[in-house]
Amino acid sequence: MKNKLFLPLLAIVSGILLTLMIMSNSYLSQFTSPVKASWLTHGVGAIFSLFIFMIFGLKKMTINKKGKAPLIGYLAGIPGAFTVLLAAITVNSSLSLSGSIVLMLVGQVIFGLIIDYFGFFNIKAKGNKIKRRDLIVAGLFVLGSIFIVLGK
Repeated sequence: MKNKLFLPLLAIVSGILLTLMIMSNSYLSQFTSPVKASWLTHGVGAIFSLFIFMIFGLKKMTINKKGKAPLIGYLAGIPGAFTVLLAAITVNSSLSLSGSIVLMLVGQVIFGLIIDYFGFFNIKAKGNKIKRRDLIVAGLFVLGSIFIVLGK
């Protein structure tokens, strides 16, 4: 029962924090450059993460030493950095915040479907097993995104 409430609440809080981060980063980029704003945002995030890590204690954390992480796993932060950078650029354009977020989400959904279909990154390929329901949801999501972007 706890997870049924905790996970949706965590998703909502995460979305709120993402929106606040993009807004503050784009505001900061008006006074500096988008790259400097991105560096500052990631620096503040790193310091805050370290602070949270220190609060919850190092003893509770365990390190899994079963093997090395795949090399591609170290590249996971690059899309996040580009998200922050591109959001800082596009939010101050005619596209605005909603258009920026919607385009990022569309890219993630489409890329996720491609990964599922072809089985990239050592994920078992689903091939023709992608459900029609998933395609309908993705199509409606893309259509709604088009309305948001073109409605600006």
